[in-house]
Amino acid sequence: MPAKTRLKKKGTQPTSSGLKRRKLVDFIATSVVTTGGIAVILCILAILVFIGIETVPLFQGVKSELSSSFILKESPELSSYSLDTTNDKTFPFIATGLEEYRKIGFVVTEDGILTFLSLKDGKTIKQVPLRGLEGRTIASSFVSENNKLYSFGTNDGFILPVTIEYKINFVGDKREITPEVSEGALFKVYDSPLNKIAYEESAEDEVSAAVAYTAAKDLVFAALAAPEDDFGSEEPELLTHSLTEKLNGNLVTTIELDKSIENLFVGTENGKIFHWDLSDRENPEFLRAIDATNSPKTAITSLSFLLGDRSLLVGDEDGNVSVWFEVPDTSSPTGDVLTKVHQLSPLELPITNITASARDRGFIVSDSGGNINLYHATSGQMLKEFKTDGSSVQKLSFAPKSDGIIAIDDKGKMYNWSVDNPHPETNLKTLFGKVWYEGYKKPEYVWQSTGGTDEFEPKLSLTPLAFGTLKGALYALFFAIPISIFGAICVSQFMHPSLRNTIKPVIEIMAALPSVVLGFLAGLWLAPIIEKIIPAVFTVPIVLTVFTLITVVIWHYVPRGIKGRFKVGSELFILIPVIIIGILVSLWLNGPIENAMFGGSYKEWFYSVLGLQYDQRNSLIVGFAMGFAVIPIIFTMSEDALSSVPKHLTAGSLALGANRWQTAIRVILPTASPGIFSAVMIGLGRAIGETMIVLMATGNTPIIDWSLFNGFRALSANIAVEIPEAPHGGTLYRVLFLAALLLFFFTFFINTVAELVRQRLRKKYGQL
Repeated sequence: MPAKTRLKKKGTQPTSSGLKRRKLVDFIATSVVTTGGIAVILCILAILVFIGIETVPLFQGVKSELSSSFILKESPELSSYSLDTTNDKTFPFIATGLEEYRKIGFVVTEDGILTFLSLKDGKTIKQVPLRGLEGRTIASSFVSENNKLYSFGTNDGFILPVTIEYKINFVGDKREITPEVSEGALFKVYDSPLNKIAYEESAEDEVSAAVAYTAAKDLVFAALAAPEDDFGSEEPELLTHSLTEKLNGNLVTTIELDKSIENLFVGTENGKIFHWDLSDRENPEFLRAIDATNSPKTAITSLSFLLGDRSLLVGDEDGNVSVWFEVPDTSSPTGDVLTKVHQLSPLELPITNITASARDRGFIVSDSGGNINLYHATSGQMLKEFKTDGSSVQKLSFAPKSDGIIAIDDKGKMYNWSVDNPHPETNLKTLFGKVWYEGYKKPEYVWQSTGGTDEFEPKLSLTPLAFGTLKGALYALFFAIPISIFGAICVSQFMHPSLRNTIKPVIEIMAALPSVVLGFLAGLWLAPIIEKIIPAVFTVPIVLTVFTLITVVIWHYVPRGIKGRFKVGSELFILIPVIIIGILVSLWLNGPIENAMFGGSYKEWFYSVLGLQYDQRNSLIVGFAMGFAVIPIIFTMSEDALSSVPKHLTAGSLALGANRWQTAIRVILPTASPGIFSAVMIGLGRAIGETMIVLMATGNTPIIDWSLFNGFRALSANIAVEIPEAPHGGTLYRVLFLAALLLFFFTFFINTVAELVRQRLRKKYGQL
């Protein structure tokens, strides 16, 4: 007491070394805690910034630059060709293209000379006369999808296929590119000029096929096969069929043939598309004729296939561009209907060329006004506009890597653009909206990042993954919340302190179980068991409720002398054998219930009556496993909140005549509600971020379905599955970072809402 008096005297300052030491320790501790907190916040912000940096390129536009342009006629080798196209004269440059490194381009002239040019300055590198075209004039041309096979129709009814490839050699660090040209067999299709042609070669069937529209207005299909005779020699056999009759007098404006030589599409001047099935070379089958333009007076001017030859690109005289493919339809005789799926932003004038990318679902379109647009079919967006100096784009080619465009206008000027378009398939629609993919009946939310071939159409909708994340979390909480909160109420309010001090640590130890172990057990051990006893699983809650009520009634009539021998709350242990008996009874009833209510097979009954399909690894399994992981978190925090309620509130309630249950529900539970709500929200955040359980205990199928009996794919599990195979910097790689960012915002939003609600509840009940 004297010491305290001396400290309170005016002007007295504590100078002891112990006090200084405490102040120093307090300062150091405060500094360490503050620094640690700031460091944690900075680390979180750094992670967020890094994820954002990796995600932003998905939404950046196309970058392009005019690398070079030059007049073709300024080259001495091309100066003699006339650009005058009056009086039905043909534009002298029949075809054009370029190699993958965009160093060398070429043009094919009407007299059958292939000229390779430097795309830097237009200087001639090499000229190759096509021997099969000597003495002939090219009347038409066709480019196969791979940009290697070119075919030329002549004015005397022949077709010559030409393969253009490039040999790459390295001399030191310098790359040398050497063009190589090989001519195929020249074969006759008709006796008059071939105004329009399409040509493909099928290595699998050893068949070459051509479709030609002649100056005599005949549509002819010719297939050159090489069947083996009994001696093993190959003798080419030419099959020719006239398809003119089905045109009903319509004039053909464009032809497109797929590389498997099974589907032929013909566009006409009155806006119709005619479709033939050529899979039977000897008997081509006419399938349909459809109106593809807004008016019969609007001609179809260009057709082309997208990568994979399933989607047809259509351009017309009004500048409209659309994407068509066959949609499954059981009411159609063929089982499908050719449907316009995407109507893209139009150009101003008639379409002159459509050229598809050999890498993705992109394509370029030109019109007679010198405009060129870059589109992407899946996203349905126009990505970039280009403009030439001429009044019309005559020839157009897309680089093999889709990183460049060359075009020739009506003035004979060649343009060479570089294109940087790394992520054309991503926008808000493809990432979060419904998209109509090839082969689907309607627009869908689909995640399917990879396929078996290079022609696969990536499907990168994050909506099924976000849905799966929420679905798994909600089913886990549906199982965990009642057990956790009611268990916390029981332990904190109705158990003896000695029992509480034993049970609570045991439950907390559950949180130490690795989630990979829980997922492993759930997927490989629990799922097969649950599959066999589904009727018992749904019977257990009913049986346990009945048995528990019976036990409570019996316990009510037990003499007080016997009850007094037990610690408060220990009577709950009597329920352990009751629960075991209830579970055994439910398992015993499994077979009779399945036979009586589900006709012997609950799976068949679910499917035939409810339309539900049961998968072994489903949301029910995830609910059990992830609920088991979340229970310790919610229980511990809820029990702490309930035990922290001031004792005077409990005493006051009991003093006013309320029993313990009324006190717990009406006084303690509302007062502890801020802490309990925080516990639930933290448990929800834990469930949303869970990876291994949802990875191992679900079918990992990205579907949108609330059914308890099928699986899902969560954002976190998807990242774990896909990131090892995602090329660094590629579209999939960046979409996975976007998924991580979405997961971050999920937890941030949940925690923010939880804090706001907790503050309101605390303010409301803090005055009690």
